Amino acid sequence: MRTEEEQVEALKGWWKENGKSLLLGVALALAIVFGWKGWESNQRVTAENAATVYQSLVQAVALASGPQSTDEQRTTASHLAKSLKEDYSDTAYAHFGALFAARLSVDAGDYAAAISELDWVLGQSQDSVMKTVATMRKARVMAAMGNAGDAISLLDALKESSFSVSLAELKGDLYLQQGELDKARSAYQSAAADAPQGARPLLDIKLESLAAEGN
Repeated sequence: MRTEEEQVEALKGWWKENGKSLLLGVALALAIVFGWKGWESNQRVTAENAATVYQSLVQAVALASGPQSTDEQRTTASHLAKSLKEDYSDTAYAHFGALFAARLSVDAGDYAAAISELDWVLGQSQDSVMKTVATMRKARVMAAMGNAGDAISLLDALKESSFSVSLAELKGDLYLQQGELDKARSAYQSAAADAPQGARPLLDIKLESLAAEGN
C-alpha cells in the first residue's frame, strides 16, 4: 500500500499529464451548456417577438379589410406581413403572415402578388396542413384568374384527409364555374356525405340550387 507521500506524488504526476486536457474538457462542457441555454433563450425571444408582430398583423388586416379601410391601414398590414417574412421566416407566424398578405393582394385585385405569397408559403413550410391551406387558396386565386381547370388539377394532388370535405366542396365550386354541372353536383354530394349533418348550410344550398336546375 502506497504511503500518503507516494499518493500525493502520483496525483501530481497524473495532474501534470492530464490536467490541461481535463480543464479543456470542463471548459468545453461549460461552453456547450451555456451556449445551449443562450440558444434556447434566443429562440424564446424570437418566438415572442414574432407572436407580437403577428398579433399586430391580425388587427391591421381586420382594419384593412373593412369597408372603411384606408390606404394607410392597408400599407401598415402589408408592412407587418413583410416584416414577419423577412425577420421571422423560420416561424409559423411568417407563414400565416404570407397567407394574410395573399388575402390583401386578392382584395386589391393583384392576383399575381397573391400567387407569389402563396408560393412562398409552399416553398417554406414543411407542415402538410399549412401546405394544404395554401394550395386551396392558390386554387381559388387561379380560378379568379380564369384558370379553374388548372386549379382543379392542383387540388387533385392534395392528400390531407382532414380537408376532404373542404376540398370536395371547393372542387364543386370550380366545376360549377366551368359549367360542368354533373361534376359539380358529384363533388358537392361527396362533400355532404362526409360532413356532419347541418354543419355546412351553404353546401346544402348549393346542392339544392343544382337540383332545381336539373328539374
